[in-house]
Amino acid sequence: MDFSAKTLKDAGAAKTACAIVPVYPRKALSAAAKQLDKRYKGVIADAVAAGDIAGTAGDSLLLHTGDEKGVRRILLVGAGTRSKLDAAALRKFVAAAIRGLKSCKAKDAMLHAEELACEEVPMGALLEQVGRSFESASYQYSETLSKPRPGLAAARLQVNCGEAMKTAAANRALKLGKQIGEGINVAKQLGNLPGNICTPSYLANEARKLAKGDNKLTTRILEEKQMRELGMGSFLSVSAGSEQPAKLIAMHYKGAAASKKPYVLVGKGITFDSGGISLKPGLKMDEMKFDMCGAASVFGTMHAVLAMKLPINVVALVAASENLPSGKATKPGDVVTSMSGQTIEILNTDAEGRLVLCDTLTYAERFKPAAVIDIATLTGACVVALGSHAHGMYANDDKLAEQLTAAGDSSHDRPWRMPLWDDYQKQIDSPFADIQNIGGPGGGSITAACFLARFTKKYKWAHLDIAGTAWDSSPKAATGRPVGMLSHYLLDRAGVKLG
Repeated sequence: MDFSAKTLKDAGAAKTACAIVPVYPRKALSAAAKQLDKRYKGVIADAVAAGDIAGTAGDSLLLHTGDEKGVRRILLVGAGTRSKLDAAALRKFVAAAIRGLKSCKAKDAMLHAEELACEEVPMGALLEQVGRSFESASYQYSETLSKPRPGLAAARLQVNCGEAMKTAAANRALKLGKQIGEGINVAKQLGNLPGNICTPSYLANEARKLAKGDNKLTTRILEEKQMRELGMGSFLSVSAGSEQPAKLIAMHYKGAAASKKPYVLVGKGITFDSGGISLKPGLKMDEMKFDMCGAASVFGTMHAVLAMKLPINVVALVAASENLPSGKATKPGDVVTSMSGQTIEILNTDAEGRLVLCDTLTYAERFKPAAVIDIATLTGACVVALGSHAHGMYANDDKLAEQLTAAGDSSHDRPWRMPLWDDYQKQIDSPFADIQNIGGPGGGSITAACFLARFTKKYKWAHLDIAGTAWDSSPKAATGRPVGMLSHYLLDRAGVKLG
């Protein structure tokens, strides 16, 4: 979708297939709504007076003017009480505007946003949200469909900021939002692809494509032979039952001086998870193609970082593997040696994500990172604890946790910090190895994080359990989360302001 900012004094003088204007409760119209109402002989006032739209946040009503040379449609969207505008009301406004635009065939639209900024969400942040949300809404899966389904018809959105923000700054904020939205769509696409297409080798090729033609990004693919030489026995135990070779994908973005420590993102990339010998139930096993959504979010974030040309260094590590049963598969009770030298008793082969991540987290040490964040669809226990709204977040550094929380708040892609207390560590002690890969029925998401914590003592680290947030089951679709939060985190580290 194309975005541009405008400074327009009279909404009625514009030419657009659909004007999107806010209305408020108690029949209060925005300035743009008043101008359009005057131009089109009271059509808005009549609809409001008839009670067709109340003005509460998220209400919407589509009106047709019949004017093909001016404003053909008017989409009224409730913004709530103007004096009480806040982030929640604006999110509802933007979501309703997208739904309304999807319901019609308008090829372009103009959003009159000059009255929508507030203290909690200044104009620059609002425009980033608009760009990100509308771009993300434009995504439509078509890869394996013989007849692609129709999506959002609008290909262009103009945003009238009035005098609230200079046009150049407004365009920058919209562009940042679009770039993050494109990253979200990259993550959605990778997550939605079936496991017979999106294999570890497919992800490796996607990493090579991302680096092609951009001298700021280099990609290295570690094959199983190299991983074996590095002592990654834990990682390789997961791919043992599959004919698809595992890949450790390393993407290094150099946007700052080499002396600047990189921020490292680690993504769990289990492209299909059957559970291995500890086989999952058949019901909903098809959704285990989404078990690589942590990796997908890392790809999406790197896509956004490249587009935004952030002046920082970022390393992305993707632990890609399949988890399948066979005569060569790892068995419950097997003991393997990790790259760190710690031995692991594998009590459940369906707790495989932590097995690929622990070696990847050890590998991350070589980059001398400023911070490491791993993202993984790790535990069903996190879904039980937090549902589908918040990512489970664990961290060994309070400041890092605060920074991620702030990024989650600004992007509304929020984490919730969970305990990482030593009290839980005894649940993963093993009589036959240094550590076991499950900790029993209680606190499953916590003990999984405690497992990873044993491999992250040499740097600042946070773990995001996105098992509840990475995809929806009805309808089935990847969400692209937490690309928004990660992008905002990196924008903050780069010192980029939204205006």
